[in-house]
Amino acid sequence: MNAERPYMTLEEEFGVTPQQIAEAAARLRVGLHVAATTETVYGLGANALDFIAVAGIFEAKGRPRSSPLIVHVSSIEMARELAGEWPDAAQRLAERFWPGPLTLVVKKRAAIADIVTAGLATVGLRMPAHPVALALLREAGIPVAAPSANRFTQLSPTTAEHVRRGLGRRVAYVLDGGPSQVGIESTVLSVMERPFVLLRPGGISRTQIEEVVGAVASHDEPTGIAHPSPGMHPVHYCPKTPLVLVSGGDVPESGKGAYLQLRSQPLHEAHVVPMPDDPREYATRLYAVLHDLDAAGYEWIAVETPAETWEWEGVLDRLRRASAR
Repeated sequence: MNAERPYMTLEEEFGVTPQQIAEAAARLRVGLHVAATTETVYGLGANALDFIAVAGIFEAKGRPRSSPLIVHVSSIEMARELAGEWPDAAQRLAERFWPGPLTLVVKKRAAIADIVTAGLATVGLRMPAHPVALALLREAGIPVAAPSANRFTQLSPTTAEHVRRGLGRRVAYVLDGGPSQVGIESTVLSVMERPFVLLRPGGISRTQIEEVVGAVASHDEPTGIAHPSPGMHPVHYCPKTPLVLVSGGDVPESGKGAYLQLRSQPLHEAHVVPMPDDPREYATRLYAVLHDLDAAGYEWIAVETPAETWEWEGVLDRLRRASAR
């Protein structure tokens, strides 16, 4: 995807005008919030250098301040300006995967307020790949702290309508760039020390990362108050409808339910939703399907558990946390 598209191309492909980009950017610069598309999910953004603006994100989402926010940048150069240290591995990963769904956790500079990073000395930085998100960041000229644009622990939004349904009047401006293409949140990798640690699997696979920097470690569940990465709460990404992981089509025996099927047939009548057997395609569809089923009034959603492979790691992480409730 070409990150240097002219605004007219954005209008033709995504229905976003130069005036909308300018208005959204102006709101960010004066401390207001903007929900906007990225290639992963829709984010709720605020000026990462403005304490009051960032505090409003936590209030709008009902998010605990122990969960840090990812700071979105428009270039590798902006990331380096915000980083207290920028290891060679960070540079190589950014050159390989940015713009894209990879967040790099590095030591932060004092310009990033502690509220952004849950009081930690580190910050997660990402350059998004969606042309609308990049145009907004470049027009605003500031780093933007942006978690997913939904209430905390609830299902992440992949369309503007999901944002409006989930946040309502808590967000005044939504920059609608169409559906998100990746469909789940970014991969978060700490490059603070060896071995590098995969804090959250996501849109870039462990295998892809290891091709650049060698073997990476898996994270331990957080034990302190502050989490080193977003997305580490045991209950997260939840539809309002109870979700259960099943195998062999062994869905709940009572009630009206829906079944996300990969290979097996359900053992009793249920609304069956065939899902792709490719992990990337599955991730792209997952949240949108769950939003639709949530709105359909089912009593449960059963999901056939995908394979235990690195390629499915991001999807499995989301499903396990969504079913933990």
